[in-house]
Amino acid sequence: MTDLIIIGGGPGGYVAAERAAAKGLSVILFEKRELGGVCLNEGCIPTKTLLYSAKVYDYARHGDKYGVGTEGVTFNYGQAVSRKNKVVKKLVAGVGGKMKAHNVQTVRGEAYINGRSKDGISVSANGETYYAANLLICTGSEAFVPPIPGITQAGDTVMTNREVLALTKQPASLVIIGGGVIGMEFASFYNSISTEVTVIEMLPEILGGLDGEVSALLRDIYAKRGVTFHLSSRVTEVRDNEVIFTTPDGKSSTVRGDKILVSVGRRPVTSGLGLENLGVEIVRGAVKVDSRMRTNVPGVFAAGDVTGFSMLAHTASREGEVAINNIIGRDDVMRYKAIPGVVYTNPEVASVGLTEEQAKKDGIAFRTAKLPMAYSGRFVAENEGGTGLCKVLVGERYGEVLGVHLLGNPSSEMIYGACIAIEQEMTLRELEEVVFPHPTVSEILKETLFAF
Repeated sequence: MTDLIIIGGGPGGYVAAERAAAKGLSVILFEKRELGGVCLNEGCIPTKTLLYSAKVYDYARHGDKYGVGTEGVTFNYGQAVSRKNKVVKKLVAGVGGKMKAHNVQTVRGEAYINGRSKDGISVSANGETYYAANLLICTGSEAFVPPIPGITQAGDTVMTNREVLALTKQPASLVIIGGGVIGMEFASFYNSISTEVTVIEMLPEILGGLDGEVSALLRDIYAKRGVTFHLSSRVTEVRDNEVIFTTPDGKSSTVRGDKILVSVGRRPVTSGLGLENLGVEIVRGAVKVDSRMRTNVPGVFAAGDVTGFSMLAHTASREGEVAINNIIGRDDVMRYKAIPGVVYTNPEVASVGLTEEQAKKDGIAFRTAKLPMAYSGRFVAENEGGTGLCKVLVGERYGEVLGVHLLGNPSSEMIYGACIAIEQEMTLRELEEVVFPHPTVSEILKETLFAF
């Protein structure tokens, strides 16, 4: 009997396997597709690789702003896709190398939970049965395809993130159903390479859940670049290459696209695993866990998207670590108040902590300060004509940092500092005393603090 079986080799599963093995546990990791999960194969890494190609193309096309002549610049879609595939292959191999280096037994196959016996928790795959003292469920999530008439009968026209990443030919036009993070990242990529892009969003604003002001600014940037947005609009039917939707005034409208991307959210993968054989509690389609990532069944843990709470790769990795620490007897709890969210558009958006909307809804007294990114000399030097914003929320009574919201490059590389401030409950005064390097875009955070 092994110490731990992990089902799912994504950011939750493979990080947990590495941590567990490093702490002396014997580990078996099951993955039915490729190591790295959705993030590495169909999400985070391939999309960011393509987005970086588009960013390089954007900079090249506008090189004259920086005194660089770049006539005749072209974008080779096939080459960008090939590079994306090469990057994914390299990183998947890297994860496999890590598992081997830590003596993690990797089983390629679909795992099924048989139940618990005197030999431990029983899991089968490829006709063989394995037993473990503990089980960690990291089966992740899958794209949610809403029951819209015609959406499943559209053949290869309608796609999720998986299929659109497999395209080998650039579509002339793309209709995106859903203006969330995934939708906006694909809108950014295809808009940069001159595909005609339309985004249909049911909510009044894109990027629901992020700071409303930042979301509106990003939408305005892309609207000026040619992306068409239909907000507060509900898709009612897909007919061949046409998307039919209801506008805010109740009228029916139609938009046509060579391809149609459905990006309205994701749902946990819990069916077909045999969870019922252990009696694992499922709530609204997700595995229910406590702050130590324990399910209702002793020795059974869950981490990542399968818990349905914070569907982000970095959340999954930390949840996996929490689960392992509790398995080995180290008291550790999962906290969610400082989980960063990043949208890898150009410009990037990064956010952590409370938004103004959330603070008002929760009745939390706060103060807000904000500055344009142009207050940073480094930002001005590297983003000719660029739009950006830094917004900081602090508590009214103690001045503790509650939330930080950034629009502008490179927000994704700056937000971790705000995460530390919120996680450590730093006050405005304490953060003011931190010395920031100059010249960096990150200085905008300190400048904003002095705007209170």
